[in-house]
Amino acid sequence: MTRGDDRTVWLLIAALVGAVAAVYAPVLDHAFLNYDDDLYITRNPSLQQGLSVEGVRWAFTSVFGANWFPVTRLSFLADFELHGLSAPGVHAANLVLHGTNAALLLLALRALTGALWPSAFVAAVFALHPLAVESVAWAAERKGLLCGLFWTLTLLLYAGRSERPGLARGAAVAAAFALALMSKPVAITLPLVLLLLDFWPRARLGAGAGSALLVPDRLGRAIAEKAPLFALVLVSAVVTLHTQEVAKVSMERLPMADRLANAGVAYAAYLKAWLWPADLAVFYPHPEGGLPGGRIAGAAGVLGALSLGAALGLRRRPYLAVGWLWFLGTLVPMIGLVQVGSQARADRYAYLSCIGLGIAVAWLAAELLHGRGAAARRAAATAALVVLAALALASRAQLGVWRDSIHLFEHALAVTEANPVAHAQLGQALVTAGRSGEAAAHYRAALALRPAYPGLANNLAWLLATDPDPAVRDPEESLVLARAAARRAAGRDPAVLDTLAAAYAAT
Repeated sequence: MTRGDDRTVWLLIAALVGAVAAVYAPVLDHAFLNYDDDLYITRNPSLQQGLSVEGVRWAFTSVFGANWFPVTRLSFLADFELHGLSAPGVHAANLVLHGTNAALLLLALRALTGALWPSAFVAAVFALHPLAVESVAWAAERKGLLCGLFWTLTLLLYAGRSERPGLARGAAVAAAFALALMSKPVAITLPLVLLLLDFWPRARLGAGAGSALLVPDRLGRAIAEKAPLFALVLVSAVVTLHTQEVAKVSMERLPMADRLANAGVAYAAYLKAWLWPADLAVFYPHPEGGLPGGRIAGAAGVLGALSLGAALGLRRRPYLAVGWLWFLGTLVPMIGLVQVGSQARADRYAYLSCIGLGIAVAWLAAELLHGRGAAARRAAATAALVVLAALALASRAQLGVWRDSIHLFEHALAVTEANPVAHAQLGQALVTAGRSGEAAAHYRAALALRPAYPGLANNLAWLLATDPDPAVRDPEESLVLARAAARRAAGRDPAVLDTLAAAYAAT
């Protein structure tokens, strides 16, 4: 890279970081949410140990919240040391991490491909796309940002290692990958992404540049050199499956046919959201009763057509297949074949996956512009800036949805249907805000949609038994709900027994 190219790269990085800061500045005034922020941060007494020996031990041994991500826990311990877990401090760290991830992505793609402007466009779309808002604005999603940090660092280190192999460089790649896994285990697909990059742009797997044929010996060597990474994947997968056992949905409740149908529709929804990011929500309820056949067929048709197009263009335009397989493959751990939780999909799952779509579009545009005149290049540059400006404005608007729990879940109810989680969380936020009458209505709506929603009957029973507003209090309904909650808990939950006592007292 020449001195002029080097200066351009750093100017682009400065522009990227500045754009992220400008778009996400309002997050510094946001509050913590009542959805996972309380679980991992505000009501987590273990964080008060700070970066002590006990705190570090807890970070590496805890599976609280059905997750093992010690690097993420260490970052929250560091937050406590720095500012006592203030909301502005935690959100500022998320903002800085996202800006850093965008800068590292630009450097990694530039090092891997040698193409500056397509790399810059992919990094800018990543930085400014509304699908990233959830990862930045949600304090508890620090794990995704840290995973992104070490994911992009792994790509950058791998670019150097593939140019100049060596034990030290290989160890650095493995260390960065291990840190990504210990931030969020969805990084298990990264070795496969490195194999895709070996095919294009590195041309390490085929008979030569422009060849779509894989040479078995080269492919075998590429896989063998990644053996330490695949070993880390195996360890991470075993640990993750063990820690998330309590949160997994059984096959009896959600058969594989329904999982596959939702997976296809979810892929199509991610693609649509990347192309037209509207009606984004913090929670999309899983259609456990089944999906309409038309939606399943439509999603399958779109995915099949794009996959066929990528396959047919494999020789002339290998970046299309690499970008498409990046998108499809990195979503596999979160697509719901192993269902954890009750969501159909989540915007945060697309944080790293949609980089593949950006690669496909950016390099296709670069190829179509090759050999064109200055006027065509100026028109393309103008169009790119318009797209980025539109994404920045959409992200700024979406960011406003996340300023507190009430706005967040009111928006989710406005853009989704039959959403018991949004009703329940909005009810909880309204109780905190002193709007108990509205809260009771949302609790009832959630119970109507999902009678077995964990803890919901107990929360509504407590509200109806103890609220000082006589228009809200209903001791008889409270007793019915408290008895049902006590039966479900089999007398083993002291909070439920406390509510039952309050209900008896109210009657």
